[in-house]
Amino acid sequence: MKFILFVSLFIQFSIFVNAQTGSIRGRIIMPIEEEAPINIGIKGTTIGTITNANGEYLLENLRPGRYTLQASYVGYKPQEVVVHVVAGEQTIAPAIKMERTEKEIAEVLVVGNHQSDYSIQEPSQSLRNNVPLLKMSQNVQIISEEVLADQQLTEMLESVSRNTSGAQMIEHWGTFARINMRGFKIPAFRNGMNVDLPWGPLTEDLSIVERIEFVKGPAGFMLSSGEPGGFYNVVTKKPALTPKNNASVMVGSFNTLRATIDLGGHFSGRNNLLYRFNAMASTKNSHRDHEFNDRYTLNPSIQYHFSDNTTITGEYIYQYSRLSVVGAAYVFAPDGMGTLPRDFTLAEPNIDPTDIREHNLFVTLNHKLGNRWQLTAQLGYLDYKLVGSSLWPDSVTSDGLVYRGLGIWDAISNVKSGQAYIEGNTFTGKIGHHILAGIDMNSKTYYADWFQSGPLAGVNNPLNIYNPVHYVPTSQMPVFDRSLSIRQRAYNGSYPASQTIQSSSAYFQDELIFFSDRLRLTLAGRYTNYRTSVYGANTDDQVFTPRAGISFSFDDNTSVYGLWDQTFIPEAGTDKEGNAFKPVEAIDMEAGIKRKWGNGKWISSITFFQITKQNVLTTDPEDVNYQIQLGEAQSEGIEFDLQGNILPGLNLILNYAYTDVEITKDTNPEVVGTKLAGHARHMTNGWLKYSSNGWLPKGWGIGLGYQYQVDRSSWSWGADNEAMLPDYFRLDGALFWENNAIAVRLNVNNLLDEYLYSGGSYGNFYYWQTEPGINYRLSINYRF
Repeated sequence: MKFILFVSLFIQFSIFVNAQTGSIRGRIIMPIEEEAPINIGIKGTTIGTITNANGEYLLENLRPGRYTLQASYVGYKPQEVVVHVVAGEQTIAPAIKMERTEKEIAEVLVVGNHQSDYSIQEPSQSLRNNVPLLKMSQNVQIISEEVLADQQLTEMLESVSRNTSGAQMIEHWGTFARINMRGFKIPAFRNGMNVDLPWGPLTEDLSIVERIEFVKGPAGFMLSSGEPGGFYNVVTKKPALTPKNNASVMVGSFNTLRATIDLGGHFSGRNNLLYRFNAMASTKNSHRDHEFNDRYTLNPSIQYHFSDNTTITGEYIYQYSRLSVVGAAYVFAPDGMGTLPRDFTLAEPNIDPTDIREHNLFVTLNHKLGNRWQLTAQLGYLDYKLVGSSLWPDSVTSDGLVYRGLGIWDAISNVKSGQAYIEGNTFTGKIGHHILAGIDMNSKTYYADWFQSGPLAGVNNPLNIYNPVHYVPTSQMPVFDRSLSIRQRAYNGSYPASQTIQSSSAYFQDELIFFSDRLRLTLAGRYTNYRTSVYGANTDDQVFTPRAGISFSFDDNTSVYGLWDQTFIPEAGTDKEGNAFKPVEAIDMEAGIKRKWGNGKWISSITFFQITKQNVLTTDPEDVNYQIQLGEAQSEGIEFDLQGNILPGLNLILNYAYTDVEITKDTNPEVVGTKLAGHARHMTNGWLKYSSNGWLPKGWGIGLGYQYQVDRSSWSWGADNEAMLPDYFRLDGALFWENNAIAVRLNVNNLLDEYLYSGGSYGNFYYWQTEPGINYRLSINYRF
């Protein structure tokens, strides 16, 4: 209430603010006998124009302040100049000289940008909010392509989350990235579209990834349904005029072999038709026997410029993975976790592999509407198919006998998405407005057959975990009937193994701008129609979720912000009286400070947050056979992030998060204070990269990183809220050499050869997954 009152008073006060505007006039100098309508834009905004026949341009109605003008056109090297706008005056910008793009220039840019690519300070267009991170009233952390390359990460299942505060990878089946943030599972986005699936999508291979954006907390400008921890957005590589040609080969521990190629540029004689092609093939085993994963990925894309104002981009992603039986990574024992050798396995070499195929298509249209507005429309389609089996014990005895069960796991799923939004800047007299408005539509289906199962090796042949004997005769393995389609088999059990989720929503956001962009006030709301049918239980909700934020810049380098945002989680079922359950509401309140250092080469932020989930289901005290919505859970904590080029040749990523998630209200008083699983109370990560700057021979560099988690859980806590898992510490190192064309990298992970694992309790036994001991990766990358 206090926040709403403050906003109301502030809006009334703002009508008395008097802020005049200014303009910029300038001229472009082209190479001899060349002419082109050059795009002129203000960096970090959608404001722009094109030059006339004389190479001149004019930008009007600009708030006073410092701006960076960007000049660009296909076939020419982008240029930038800094201009200061004074209220009531026309500023003459320095003349900009355009130069033809050449391959040599591109190579210099690729090598020369290495010191700054650790700190990306503007979000991708797919996040819709075309606002620099420093001015955004949201905690957003971006992991660059260079960071992924330096750490030699190959897929989302690896330690990608180490590069942002509070993001914890939770062990699961090993086919998708289960990431928790602020104590809650976060959904997967690709290029700004929600592709989250039950046990999916297939984890992205990082050869096709340009950056990964972690958005903390509810983000009403993208979605308003789901858990309130936030989401991660994988941005794939796009066509570019500047050639993006490189090839790499990697070898490593556990018979790892991997090759990638990245080609890009424009078609001969067609500067308005651009392309990009990425491909990857890999094979690897594991530190456990009978475990492998063979993958390949294809990612062609094309972009056509109808004019300087209109482009269309088409992108196709095909991912294939053949892996050992799902669940092979799990280990089970009756007497606690970590009690068996790191390489122990329950898998057998003659279990048929699991195949996963994924087709993903994006079509994006961008159109500039004058100097200040831009319209974006995007269609997305994902088709996912899994054919295989999963391994899980039927029982575990106190003397270490595991009765293994092998079950079929076939699944099909698809996602159909559409979105259209308009973004731009305008004024209402004395107040600036950054407007974002749009619609989103999303439809997801999932069908699975996991109803067929049987004992592995027969009912009388358990595996003794203390004296394992493998190689089960094929005749003693269950045989599955796949004569019917997966969709038909999904209805062969005691309940329908299917999910259908359909949503449509409309969103409007107005960022009001005062005092020459010193103060920004965001008021927004999303209306969502959300229908689900999950395993036979249905929901039908229409929910309005408001959003309010404020951001203030002390100077060009320092800002503070506050945010109030909301999300909802559909809840199926009824209470004792037959009343349908309301959606669970989650409200996020946070505040933080952000600062750029060293002329913008590195950036830091600290955030304080509190998320409260209301209407949580709890047992009806009058009838334990029913539930009522009186429960409440709360997550609160602190997040710190630092990344960038802190000294010449020295890049650093450093983060820390304190997270505490517990039940704060329940009909059973004994439950209040119980911690919710899926978070580490203290988590910190670091990565330091030093490139030759006098201390090392030219071209050489080293890297060192750590991951440290204290008081952690993945799926369960012990008695009295005590952690069942030991503290986690991993140390990694890197050595590299590079020049303008070649880069050679050696990474060694788990330098201390620690026995690392995550897991929990399950009935009368324990389960866990181990990580490999000390292991290496060696790669050679050639740019051409």
